[in-house]
Amino acid sequence: MPLTLSSDSFKEGELLAMEHVLSAEFGFGCDGGNKSPHLRWSDAPEGTRSFALTCYDPDAPTGSGFWHWVVVNMPTNVTELPLGAGSAGGSMPAGALQTQTDVGMPGYAGPCPPPGHGVHHYIFTIFAVGSEQLPVNAGTPAAQVGYNLYFATLDKATLTGLFERRA
Repeated sequence: MPLTLSSDSFKEGELLAMEHVLSAEFGFGCDGGNKSPHLRWSDAPEGTRSFALTCYDPDAPTGSGFWHWVVVNMPTNVTELPLGAGSAGGSMPAGALQTQTDVGMPGYAGPCPPPGHGVHHYIFTIFAVGSEQLPVNAGTPAAQVGYNLYFATLDKATLTGLFERRA
């Protein structure tokens, strides 16, 4: 059975609630709660030694998308992140490492597309990783983490939430 990813916060293709949208303190013009959604995964393949998680918006007007969340080195006994785990004051599992996102720091950064830019897709991906730790640190950019994941991933699963900021 392939790796699966689900959430109590949203279903595939549903709009993300305001509690998951970027908060005003980030200065991008949104006023959400910036709480990372609940996520659960199962059916990791044999040989999995850790998990990694990303949230990526391919619709961002940057030419290269926008990384909203990157977590690596989660132990294999972790198969769920509670609501708010990746947010300021949240509780990440022991051993997990959040790395730099495109807001310039580690941790969850919720959706906040430009007003009138249309619906954006927020792709949450769980990776079953064949090594216990990736050679990265909290300041490692998301693209570099992705490069490491490319070579270490045994399987992956996605769950996509949507958000639009009207003009």
